[in-house]
Formats: sequence, structure tokens, C-alpha cells
Amino acid sequence: MRGCTIHSRAVTAPVCIVGATGALGFGLAVRLGSAGVPIVIGSRDAGRAEEAAAKASRAVSAGDFSGAQNADAVREAEVVILSVPFRNQSENLTNLREALEPGQLLVDATVPLAAAVSGKATRTLGVWQGSAAQQALEMAPDGVRVVSAFHTVSAALLADLSHKLDEDVLICGDDIQDKAQLAELIDRIDGLRAVDCGPLEMARIVEQMTALIISINVRNKVRAGIKITGL
Repeated sequence: MRGCTIHSRAVTAPVCIVGATGALGFGLAVRLGSAGVPIVIGSRDAGRAEEAAAKASRAVSAGDFSGAQNADAVREAEVVILSVPFRNQSENLTNLREALEPGQLLVDATVPLAAAVSGKATRTLGVWQGSAAQQALEMAPDGVRVVSAFHTVSAALLADLSHKLDEDVLICGDDIQDKAQLAELIDRIDGLRAVDCGPLEMARIVEQMTALIISINVRNKVRAGIKITGL
């Protein structure tokens, strides 16, 4: 790592995306799949996961996609990306306690938007632990490493493979090697750069930026992203 930027090396191990039947998770699946990363899509319903995998395969014919029920999908991967609405985060982590294993890297992309309780998407909810990522750390089994990322990247632009990305992904985590491992994935996606934002407690700030980006997009009719200058 140099300065605040994390650099990458090759990654070939399967990555599980829990919630890839949703917009952000699916966008990450096709982008990583097109970069040569094998993807296992997880869902509470194995049929829905298989449908999402088939859809991803149609979008990226050379990709390696499979679908399975969440617990089975998680067991196949070293890196697990949790990309679910905040209202489902706790339930998913509770159900995955027996499937997640020490040494796995759990990437939490959850945002505590007020929309989870029928509020505005430009507002966030208070989380007792400080952030959704810290809640994930508290709920994850001992030995599962937790980092936070993907809060400011447009799901629609990720899924649009014809769109050239040019933005940063802000990573928070307590271990520099954990963040470097995640950066290996992020830097495989053309146009994305991984930026180390410090310890996991900083996720409470980064998660708030999702609401800010949504507000900017609504007012300017764009799909804005984040770019850190000076690195």
C-alpha cells in the first residue's frame, strides 16, 4: 500500500455475493465475472440464485457464475460480499453464522438508509454499534474478518458493461491485509480504484455518503460517484 491507495495482484478464488439477486450485488457479479473472477451468487432461495447466475452468464458469456442457497454459496468462497438492504442484514448474518468460517473475509456493503423503515433514501438510521459494518463485525462468528466497501458506486452503472467506470471505492477495515485482499478484487474492475479510508469505525462516515450521493443524483439527474484527488 502506498499512501491511501491500495494496489492489486491477481485473484482467482471464487467470490460469493450474498444478495446478487439485487441491483448492487448483480452489478458487482457481472463486473467481477467479466474480470475473470469466479462468482457464486447466494440467495435465500436457491432457484432465484440460479436465475441470477443464468442472467449474469448471458451478460458475460465467458464468465464463471453459479447460484446456490446462501449457506451453500458462502461455503464455496474465501471472500463473501454482503449486498443486502439494511432491513435484511441482521437476518442474513444470523442465518449464516453456521456457514461463515474463521479466515473468511466478509465485505459489508450495507447502508442503513431510512428507506428500510419507509423513510427517505436521503436519510440514514442510527445504528447502536456505530455503523452497519460494525454491526456486521459484532454478528459475524469469531475469526471472520470484516471490511466495509462499495457504498458510493452506482449499481446501475456497474451492471451496464458498456459504461466506462472512473471512480474510487472507499474501504474501511481494521487490518491492512484484509483491505489489501479486497483491493485485489476491486482493482480487477477497470475504472475502479480502491482507497484505504482507515479503520472500520470510519464506515459510519462512508455509509452516510450513500445518502449524499442519492441526493446529488436526484437533484442533478446523474449517477455520480466519488473520486479522491491528490493520491
